[in-house]
Amino acid sequence: MITEVENAMTLTGNPAPVTAQATQNGSDPALGVRPPGIPVPLHCLPVTDATVLELYEYVFAPWVKMLGLREFKVCPGIVSATLPQNDALKLSSGAVCGQAIMAAIDSVASLSVGTTGRITRGTAYQHTHFLRPAVNDDYRVRAEVLRFGKTSAFTETRVSFASTGHLVAHASLEFAF
Repeated sequence: MITEVENAMTLTGNPAPVTAQATQNGSDPALGVRPPGIPVPLHCLPVTDATVLELYEYVFAPWVKMLGLREFKVCPGIVSATLPQNDALKLSSGAVCGQAIMAAIDSVASLSVGTTGRITRGTAYQHTHFLRPAVNDDYRVRAEVLRFGKTSAFTETRVSFASTGHLVAHASLEFAF
């Protein structure tokens, strides 16, 4: 049963439809939010070439999947993916929006941390430098874990033009365990 709930608004300011169940436990499958307590599919950990797509489909929010990340490659401590050109991600200038690039960085970096089989509590820190506009190409996003610690992991992520390899953005991230 779909009901209108006060204070649940979409980006346009219209009330968002949520299920009655969502008002009780804070989740709504229609919005891509799972009820609390549903575990991560442990058979996908550690992340490998064979499990990355299943984990990506399960873990990430629908709007993150709309980035269209594809062509995942996985090695221990390293994950790379392609962020394809997409007009929906572009600003009026024709450059890809920095928010989309940062979401791609965070997504690929979190998968790289998952190559150990440990489940993170999420991103604790992300610092991104944009070196040039992201225009007219697909982009390779490559995340490498620099240090797996007891309570956190540190990654370095580079975004480059797929055709030339020129650097578009560079990020440092920390994930808490």
